[in-house]
Amino acid sequence: MRTSTRIGDLLGPPTPVLSVRPVVIPAPGRAVDLQVRVTAPVTGSGLPILLLSHGQGHSNHLSSLDGYAPLVDFWASHGFVVVQPTHLSSTTLKLAHDTPGAPMYWRSRVEDMTRVLDALDVIEAAVPQLLGRLDPSRVAVAGHSMGGHTASLLLGARLTDPDDGSEVHPADPRIKAGVLLAAPGRGGDALTAPMAEHFPFLATPDFSRMTTPTLVVAGDKDASAHLTVAGPEWHTDPYFLAPGPKSLLTLFDAEHGLGGVSGYDVAETTDENPERVATVQHLTGAYLRARLHPDDPAWQSAWQSACDALTSAPKPMGRVESK
Repeated sequence: MRTSTRIGDLLGPPTPVLSVRPVVIPAPGRAVDLQVRVTAPVTGSGLPILLLSHGQGHSNHLSSLDGYAPLVDFWASHGFVVVQPTHLSSTTLKLAHDTPGAPMYWRSRVEDMTRVLDALDVIEAAVPQLLGRLDPSRVAVAGHSMGGHTASLLLGARLTDPDDGSEVHPADPRIKAGVLLAAPGRGGDALTAPMAEHFPFLATPDFSRMTTPTLVVAGDKDASAHLTVAGPEWHTDPYFLAPGPKSLLTLFDAEHGLGGVSGYDVAETTDENPERVATVQHLTGAYLRARLHPDDPAWQSAWQSACDALTSAPKPMGRVESK
């Protein structure tokens, strides 16, 4: 039996999902209004909310509300309401290069996520099938690559604003747990010279006060040589440099795509592996369920059993450690 199948049994069978796009959230002062995709199970109530921040890439639409279907479909089919914003950094928007905040819009990305939480009534009005089914007390955030940077700030990481030297700490207390997928690590001499020059906001991350429970997912072959000189371990910094409670899922032989989480059959996925993607799906799902239901012994047991199933396989896809 495949490792992912054994873990998947712990989460129960998938249910049908509905997906609505675009849901437009008015955003005064933003270059354009915020467009999101909402994907949810067709049945159930008291549904937790999961915000997903996309990364960047060569494909036109993966870095938008249309990306990350392997994760979104899985999470929604197992009981999450997944909300995906199209950040201003998306090439789909074709914004002028001199738009304030370009090219990565790191601050706007964080504001997008809090804006979503402020507009749950707008989402319910646009997707009436969700009316009365959301649980706003159970909110999580996930992000891949640059999206991991966005998610880390919402979870409690800080940085120094390169424009004015102020400390930026935009953590949102409504967010109770998070998942960082191939997220950026420490700054300073760990960055390549071009990254430090062109993206100075990456130079000053501080994970020491990122206290929100978080699962960090990193590939042990994810060198990201264009970003860092520190090697694959750089993507584990949000685990080692942050206080607990934290968990680290290290995926063996995984590169930056973590097997293909950003989309189905994505050309730029250099380590395509459906079993690896399934491992990410199941471990993240089990972790978030456990952290969003801390008083439910069944979900705590499911998370531990998922970790045990991963490491006890004849050929493990990865390992998990926690603190």
